[in-house]
Amino acid sequence: MTSITYTATLDVGRETAEALAQLLRLHRERLGTRRRTRALGVFKQGVLVLRWFVDGTRLAQLARDNGVSVPTAYRCLHEGLTVLADHAPDLSTALERAAAAGYTHLNLDGTVIRTDRVAAPGPKGADLWWSGKHKHHGGNVQVISAPDGWPIWVSPVRPGREHDTTCARTHGLVDALNRLASTLDIPTLTDLGYENAGDGFRHPVKKPKGSELDDERQAFNSVIRGVHAVAERANALLKVTFKALRRVSLDPSGITRIARAALVLLQLEHGRTV
Repeated sequence: MTSITYTATLDVGRETAEALAQLLRLHRERLGTRRRTRALGVFKQGVLVLRWFVDGTRLAQLARDNGVSVPTAYRCLHEGLTVLADHAPDLSTALERAAAAGYTHLNLDGTVIRTDRVAAPGPKGADLWWSGKHKHHGGNVQVISAPDGWPIWVSPVRPGREHDTTCARTHGLVDALNRLASTLDIPTLTDLGYENAGDGFRHPVKKPKGSELDDERQAFNSVIRGVHAVAERANALLKVTFKALRRVSLDPSGITRIARAALVLLQLEHGRTV
């Protein structure tokens, strides 16, 4: 059977590929990697990583296109993920940048990144990674964004069965964001999933059982929902830009590294960190 060769265009700026190649080059220098001992140069390796992220290209296809074995393609991918993720800001750095930028508020929203079915028993025999809200397996990632919905920080992954508030407390977000509000008067806007998280959080008022909200509270809810609605842009930017975040077939615990790497790629592509 004769193979068909065709030309494709990757929807990423060349500057992004070159920036990733530079990160990979510096990583190899730190390791003391000798020249011409790798199957792929740093630019080709960077393009391999970008094709997996942006187009969701299978590793077997990437290996074939680059003339390497599938195990080598996996090693190239995982090295690229690690190098990118290592450049993602930690929570304190992200909040310091937000404060320095003079933001009036931040947004916090959780997203569940779909995974292939996994068997991991949780409390009382429940499936640890099953999200009852979304009706599929996945990992919960918390995303902090600027007032305009630009993502500035992503959390480590938590099992999909956990609620947003539980995840936020586990990551230390609740304490950190409450401190930010009390010391610098920068509140965090959320949805009702973060009810009772603290005075530093602003979310809609829940309707009392059997009664209606008064006009003042209805107006408050309209304002909060309207301003916070742009937080959906942060999750959309990550998931729409990178097919790799729509469904993860690797170990679900690896979502942490993938999400952090995606954030860095987004920052490189747009030249914006905050």
